[in-house]
Amino acid sequence: MTGRARLLAVLRPDGPLPDPAPARGAGRGAGRDGGRGRVPTATAVAVLAVLLVLAAGLALTTGSVHVPWSVTWRILAHRVGGTAWVPDPDWSRADDLIIADTRLPRVLLAGLVGAALTVAGMVLQAVVRNPLAGPGVIGVSAGAATGAVVVMRFGLLGAGALTLNVAAFAGALLTLAVVLVIARSGGRITVLRLILGGVAVGSVLSALTSLLVLTAPSPTLASQVLFWTLGGFGAARWDVLVVPAVVLGAGVVVLVSRARDLDLLLAGDESAGALGLDVHRFRQAMFVVVAVLVGVTVAVSGVIGFVGLMLPHVVRFLVGSGHRRGLPVAVLVGALFTVLADLVARTVVIPEELPGGIVTALVGGPFFVWLLRRDGRREGAR
Repeated sequence: MTGRARLLAVLRPDGPLPDPAPARGAGRGAGRDGGRGRVPTATAVAVLAVLLVLAAGLALTTGSVHVPWSVTWRILAHRVGGTAWVPDPDWSRADDLIIADTRLPRVLLAGLVGAALTVAGMVLQAVVRNPLAGPGVIGVSAGAATGAVVVMRFGLLGAGALTLNVAAFAGALLTLAVVLVIARSGGRITVLRLILGGVAVGSVLSALTSLLVLTAPSPTLASQVLFWTLGGFGAARWDVLVVPAVVLGAGVVVLVSRARDLDLLLAGDESAGALGLDVHRFRQAMFVVVAVLVGVTVAVSGVIGFVGLMLPHVVRFLVGSGHRRGLPVAVLVGALFTVLADLVARTVVIPEELPGGIVTALVGGPFFVWLLRRDGRREGAR
């Protein structure tokens, strides 16, 4: 099979990522966005945007305190206009605070985290050429959480949230490097070694986190660590949104500008190198981008599992594997999923609240099992 034919094959809308065997002799059109999805990109973006707005509106009005749609939109319009709150017969000061200062930042944070994790997962699966790769499965999220816990344990929060973000990023990057070293065999990254390496490293990091908690002089650290372990968006505030929003925006811009190079990796390292891509340096740069995205999300929301593994498959099902089309769709798919997951977490046992990571795990766990069984059947059929 020629390089061009191989690229078109791996970019088909419902196909898995290719086996990590190098391809030979890519053709001229290999770097283009090959393979069309089941849904036109513009249609997918428009529909997902509408669904996201509806989901956000539902999340704003629903909770332990119900606020009608009409009141919710009036409160939002009131705040956008910059008008200070004044007594109003239609809503109270409590309604104003619930919508504008509690639920709206939470919805926005959930959307940012879901978008960042989905983008990170999509890039990671392309870079390692493995559909089973994900920030949670290969231990990157656990590494980010451990980095944040180390800073909290030893009281190193000199720069506040910035220190936490840097520590989470460093933990994610170091964990990713270790797992990739473990997974590489004979110059190739194998599926089995990647998953087992991620599980092993994640287990060690979990034990290290537990050790830090047990030896901590502060009894409040245990509850904080529980937040990092289970994940959630209850700590959302307006000032917390700035860093993840900036990182997500910058990351998507950088990744879309390198979409052709990400597509080239799907055809194999030899083909990508023949077309002028410095594969080693580009792969390292992409690992740094993934670590930044995951580290920032863990720093603000804890570990939200399976989002980065599961949703890239949804994106490829919708619009194909081309990253120029897929990355913008990944932002919307990820945001929509986590907004709905957080809504379920807040409302399923009112007035109690479940951690958002529990909801995503309950959905993502069965999906991962199905993915393993599907790949097993395909390997058995070869």
